[in-house]
Amino acid sequence: MNDRQTAPGASPAASIETLRLRARVIAQIRVFFQHQGVLEVETPVCSRAATTDPAIESLVTRYTGPGAPAGLPLYLHSSPEFPMKRLLAAGSGPIYQICKVFRDGEAGRLHNPEFTLLEWYRPGFDHHRLMDEVERLVGGLMPEPAVARRLSYRALFQQRLQIDPHPATAEQLRNCALQQGVPGVDRLELPHRDAWLDLLMTHCIEPAMEPGLCFVYDYPASQAALSRVRPGSPPLAERFELYLDGIELANGFHELTDAAEQQRRFERDLQARAAAGQPVVPMDRRFIAALDGGMPECAGVALGIDRLIMRLAGVDHIEQVIAFPLSRA
Repeated sequence: MNDRQTAPGASPAASIETLRLRARVIAQIRVFFQHQGVLEVETPVCSRAATTDPAIESLVTRYTGPGAPAGLPLYLHSSPEFPMKRLLAAGSGPIYQICKVFRDGEAGRLHNPEFTLLEWYRPGFDHHRLMDEVERLVGGLMPEPAVARRLSYRALFQQRLQIDPHPATAEQLRNCALQQGVPGVDRLELPHRDAWLDLLMTHCIEPAMEPGLCFVYDYPASQAALSRVRPGSPPLAERFELYLDGIELANGFHELTDAAEQQRRFERDLQARAAAGQPVVPMDRRFIAALDGGMPECAGVALGIDRLIMRLAGVDHIEQVIAFPLSRA
């Protein structure tokens, strides 16, 4: 037996059986979109711009060569969203992509810094119509056809925690976390109410979700990200997340198409990053220009392939569905 055979981490983390399951699922996804007439596309992994979202850190590399003798920072995409929307603005029609994406600082049971994302966009859809299609795709991949439950963000909090998340103050949300027995809350200082909402979601609501598929939709306007906001009292972000057995699989939007509003949101992100001492990264101005040129009304969604395979394979760690995760790369 030679050193190569005995070297720690030389063998894949995922079993060959799981890798075969992974291949079958990806093939089924491609067949689904072929039948729906959705075009498969490829966009760059590296970009001059990064995500401005304060909750996401981009991995960065450097190109040195023709056109950049002094070196050019390039950010590995955390999602193919911006270039895909540029394709939509150019008249591509409905499109999808299966690709590797990258996020710094994310590793654990449900996270690997390099992971596989399915992302698709549907001109003419709103978030409810896109939820229907997500349900057909994911439900059809389950061992037995599955129907998803649907709850608004407000209904979810009221049902599980008996609190309305929209008017609740940060102090009321903190008290709710104390009543729920979240460890360390009495010593915790969070910067804003959305941080308390996220804490309640991850520590109290997600672990108690019933088995199966569940859509949560109509988020607080402060959590709109790249979705449009529906006016009202309160205004609501036309956004959804899909959970399977309490694990988040997908995040979808009725997409914002207003270039000026999108730029304002990017600028607010950068201000928040600066205030938190995070790197202030370049925003994607080509994406803003594409929005300004006219992107069609549409809905889009990103779905984590690795987490989906975890549930289908019946395993509890993301490394068990990736041939060579970071620990073995």
